Amino acid sequence: MTLTDDMKSCPLFADLSAEELTQLEAIVHRRKVQRGELLFSDGDAAKGFYVVVEGRVKVYKLSADGKERILHIVQPGSTFAEAAIFGDGNYPAYAEPLVTSTLLFFPKRDFLNLLHNQSQMAINMIAGLSRYLRQFATQVEQLTFQDVPARLAKYLLTLPGAATGRVVLPISKGQLASNLGTVSETLSRTLRKLADEGLLAVEGKNITLLDSDELEELAISTKER
Repeated sequence: MTLTDDMKSCPLFADLSAEELTQLEAIVHRRKVQRGELLFSDGDAAKGFYVVVEGRVKVYKLSADGKERILHIVQPGSTFAEAAIFGDGNYPAYAEPLVTSTLLFFPKRDFLNLLHNQSQMAINMIAGLSRYLRQFATQVEQLTFQDVPARLAKYLLTLPGAATGRVVLPISKGQLASNLGTVSETLSRTLRKLADEGLLAVEGKNITLLDSDELEELAISTKER
């Protein structure tokens, strides 16, 4: 695929004209990065933002005692760190690939110069930032009002294959626990509990959703089970 194809797969650039995409091609850099390679650290000066073309990237925070809290897993076609090129200009978290990944990197200075002259790019950026604000608001709501079974059910139902009843976890169970705001032991107990209740079956990373209706009810529940 060409750089233009890669960019058009990202909602941030999907509505841009051929001329605008050509202008972006002049500044973008394609990077292949390895699993575990640190892309940036919390507090680093922001040098630009990224689009995931292939692979997956986790964005996370570290607590004072070094515990990891995953904020989100960035999938192909999605951007990350675009908010950091505004404001104080620092990255607010850490980022590293979960697998060998191909990324597009947009340097801060060059991209902001384009925004001054391209209103559609600026509008798309605002839309992208608004999407992440909604995601974080949803995370806060889930952590505040939902227990781990509800958060897990909601996550499973968003995975590819959920409609057919068979999903594959795209991340490790430890990473999933962090993403759900819990610990591995609690996640394991929750999976066993839901399996005992006949809602799902677990075999490694392969999960069969045995009762999607009940899982959907659980996903919107705010009561302890």
